[in-house]
Amino acid sequence: MKRLLGLLLVLGMVGCGGGDVATTQPDTSATPLPDAATVEKSLAVTKPVDDPIENSVGMVLVPIPAGEFLMGSPGTELGRRRDEVQHQTTLTKSFLLGVHEVTQEQWQAVMGTTPWKGLEYGVKEGDDYPAIYVDWQDAVEFCRQLSEKEGLEYRLPTESEWEYACRAGTTTGYSFGDDASQLGEYAWYREKKDRRSWPQYAHTVGQKKPNPWGLYDMHGNVWEWCSDWHGDYPSESVTDPAGPSSGSSRVIRGGAWFSSAEQCRSAFRLRESPSIVGNSLGFRVALSPSGQ
Repeated sequence: MKRLLGLLLVLGMVGCGGGDVATTQPDTSATPLPDAATVEKSLAVTKPVDDPIENSVGMVLVPIPAGEFLMGSPGTELGRRRDEVQHQTTLTKSFLLGVHEVTQEQWQAVMGTTPWKGLEYGVKEGDDYPAIYVDWQDAVEFCRQLSEKEGLEYRLPTESEWEYACRAGTTTGYSFGDDASQLGEYAWYREKKDRRSWPQYAHTVGQKKPNPWGLYDMHGNVWEWCSDWHGDYPSESVTDPAGPSSGSSRVIRGGAWFSSAEQCRSAFRLRESPSIVGNSLGFRVALSPSGQ
């Protein structure tokens, strides 16, 4: 039986999903910043060189190059949590990632269902709104059926792929820098303290500015499922990480329409039961190139 995303998450509480309590000030006792050479190496990524592609259901995907980056956050980042241990991460394989979150139109074209229908709070129906009330297994099944339809390998991104693509070569708190006052240009989120001014639902995809690699809504709008089981980060360098081999909760990323600015940071991570559904949970798909 599917579980409904709880009230705490609906209200944007940081502790949802069993995560650590967020710090309100930079944690200067956390893992030391890497040296300058390591930072410089992490920035040596190749920007996408190929044009986006469009598949049979109108989904646009952008090529993401292999590369290296610093996953997690430095101890000085405002809002940093203890589970954001910074570590060098290498991705040896290129992949493609959806420019937008999967939309209701795309979901119906593949699955023929409308799991959000008849649910009033926090729901807007329309072709270009994100597909919501989708649990982790639903998202995996969508990828399987789309793969069968097209003869390609669609899947959920790993957590490391997601953050790498979100950062798009940056090492700042957001893909556009560290100034949270600019977040409204890139994300639907809880911008003001007055609850009456909060967004009341996920918005149509692609209305805000994209990140440097042309990806929209990586910050805010809806949380996005990743393929990984949730687990602690390593402190050492890793190559092509895919998370723990087992667990009880899956990783969600990106923040949502009711999230605080800190929850929309590139490094912010939460975990949820794979059976959770709600008006703030969606996903975007990755595509492995042929031969990988």
